[in-house]
Amino acid sequence: MLLEFKPLKIARAITLSQDQSLGIVTDRHNNLNSAMATEVETWTTVQKHDGVFSFDNDVEVDEDEAALEAEVNGSWTPQEKALHEARLKAKAKRRMRKSSSRSESLSESLSGELAGGDPNSPKGKVPVPNDRKSRTGKGRGLPKKGGAGGKGVWGAAGMVYEDEELDVKDPNYDAIEQGDTVYATVVPELDEKELEKAVNPIVQEYFEHGDTKEVQMLLKDLNLGHHKYEFSSLAVSLSLEGKASHRELTSRLLSDLVGKELSESDMSRAFDKILKELPDLILDTPEAPQMLGQFIARAIADHALPMSFLDRYKGKVDCDHARAALDRAAVLLSMKREMVRLDNVWGVGGGLRPVKHLVKEMNLLLKEYLVSGELTEAERCLRELEVPHFHHELVYEAVVMVLESKGDTAIKMMCKLLQAFWKTGLITVDQMNRGFQRVYDELPEITLDVPHAHSIMESFVDLCYQESVITKQLRDTCPSRGRKRFVSEGDGGLIKN
Repeated sequence: MLLEFKPLKIARAITLSQDQSLGIVTDRHNNLNSAMATEVETWTTVQKHDGVFSFDNDVEVDEDEAALEAEVNGSWTPQEKALHEARLKAKAKRRMRKSSSRSESLSESLSGELAGGDPNSPKGKVPVPNDRKSRTGKGRGLPKKGGAGGKGVWGAAGMVYEDEELDVKDPNYDAIEQGDTVYATVVPELDEKELEKAVNPIVQEYFEHGDTKEVQMLLKDLNLGHHKYEFSSLAVSLSLEGKASHRELTSRLLSDLVGKELSESDMSRAFDKILKELPDLILDTPEAPQMLGQFIARAIADHALPMSFLDRYKGKVDCDHARAALDRAAVLLSMKREMVRLDNVWGVGGGLRPVKHLVKEMNLLLKEYLVSGELTEAERCLRELEVPHFHHELVYEAVVMVLESKGDTAIKMMCKLLQAFWKTGLITVDQMNRGFQRVYDELPEITLDVPHAHSIMESFVDLCYQESVITKQLRDTCPSRGRKRFVSEGDGGLIKN
């Protein structure tokens, strides 16, 4: 179906498009010749006869005329007027974009063909699909990034990649995928509270087994950091509240740790801290200054502390307790043969003592008791020996001493001593039975030195049973010497059955 054209409107639209195209071409290329203008005019004329603009413009013209007639009649509202103006502006912009794009493509093609420009310039060539050269007209016309850029490109042609060193700080670095992986256990450093909780059970267990190598292995698993010296101060503080054997074990532990887990400077810091804490330690242990002095002297003798430790405090101590501890250490170190004496400054504790030494100590204890008769002193001396598993030796020595004594005084005093130890629980039933049983087994040999040993033994056992020292079963097992009954002289001296 053919549409009716409006000659005036169509001529005006064609003239506008011609002027725009010719204006753009004239601005960009002032040196175009008349032949170019002729071709442009011919092209625009062909486009006009082909009806490229005819259909669209005809529709737009009809709409404009209808709008003008409505406006003349005065039937538009203000909203309709504003909408109509916005619609006209949008149509004008669309026309400008279409005409500008067509005119630019035409001018570039004509300039490349007619003007004879540089063939290497990107402006002088028709765009080729998938061309990686710059199309903006800027630069030297070379490919971007030397031909190594763009999607799906692995670099410029002929480029050889070498092995790159892995960067640990790279956010894409994955340690699991990079060859052999070595895992290391990181132990956080302990603070003061955690250190005390970790060290207390180690020291308490050491007091039971006495193995310094076990303590060294446990300390290696702990990250003490710069609080390493506090292990020594905690061990000494715990031993002050314990027994003499615990203090002896602590001195040995400090001597073994120096040079391995601790240094002399760490040991010095530990004893400096204990000297400052002496006023608080005295509340629980009144003898703390004297004991600390013995610890210092023993540590210097074992080369755990430097010899200059005491010299640093001369004339610089304000605390009376710290001064007493340092004086005690100085006196012990000034004694003759101090190395030999300081090895036994705590005595030989518990099961570490030789058996002969323990037997000698128990004999001395019983002899002092027979002379003084003080039960409390005898009990204190027995407790200080710290050998509850060896108390049967005290019972044995007490019974043998009764058999070798003269008179009833020793029998009564020894029975009283054993009764006191029995009531306080210092000597158990097993230790009491074992001590008496040893005497029963050796009674024939004792009889060689003491002919009346059987009779004395029977009287002593009866007295102990009456005082509830031994059980009835132990009393009944006491051996008695059989009497040899002879017949008359006429029987030839034969023993009567």
